[in-house]
Amino acid sequence: MATNSKLGKHPELKVIEGAKIRKTKPYSDIDLNNWRAYDHIETDSLWLFDSRAKGKGHKFEYHGNYIPQIAEQLFTRYTKPDDVVLDLFLGSGTSAIEAKNMGRRAVGVEIKPELTDYVKTKFTKEELKNIELINGDSSSVEVRKDIEKSLKKFGQQKAQFAVLHPPYADIIKFSELDNDLSNCNSVDLFLDKFKDVAQNSYDYLEKDRYAALIIGDKYTKGELIPLSFMCMQKMNEVGFKTKSIIVKNIEGNETGKGKANNLWRYRALAGGFYIFKHEYVMIFQKK
Repeated sequence: MATNSKLGKHPELKVIEGAKIRKTKPYSDIDLNNWRAYDHIETDSLWLFDSRAKGKGHKFEYHGNYIPQIAEQLFTRYTKPDDVVLDLFLGSGTSAIEAKNMGRRAVGVEIKPELTDYVKTKFTKEELKNIELINGDSSSVEVRKDIEKSLKKFGQQKAQFAVLHPPYADIIKFSELDNDLSNCNSVDLFLDKFKDVAQNSYDYLEKDRYAALIIGDKYTKGELIPLSFMCMQKMNEVGFKTKSIIVKNIEGNETGKGKANNLWRYRALAGGFYIFKHEYVMIFQKK
């Protein structure tokens, strides 16, 4: 059966079985001709999740790891099976676990050696063929060789999606390591080091592909520090174009309940501020 030669001018169109046409984008398998079937995919800028998803390898065992629902949403929107996800702050491995669950591959960088070793135990030997774990400083020049080596094992020069979920400055201290961004002694130093991470993510992402920054703000000495928008600016400075800003609730991702909540309510009323109940998922594109 003959196919329409004009389809070559539209990279988002694919021909299946010579007749049935699926309309997709180069970075996703979502069929835009069947868009009503994707009501499970968020398209609004407010994300509300009642609790953290568990199972399929995910556990709430490490403070600061982002919820699996974010990874599922982002990987569905911006990747295809076998695409490589680059996570520059791997932590306890949410990105790698969800990449495995969704048939993607992953390269993850984590600064704590013991955590890198632990994440490795979450995968079988066969699964680790599609997961590359790097112990290193994601803001350094030295880590670039390890990223290149890992991508080369997958037959790639660049990743197809990037995830950045840095510490929210010094709110929580994650290690004793000097290069850990949570140990920066000033916001300016934190932003300088984050910009180096952003540059590495930009350099190892394919052109026209997407990146996500998962970040919140901090409050210190009576002042709100908008870390999220400061980091967004650093992403822009290295070349990323901002596509969307999503506000996500943090309900179900906290451990403080009962009296602790009442204490924070009192502090808010007494101090003239509002308690953080949200964080941001910022979407960027490399153009």
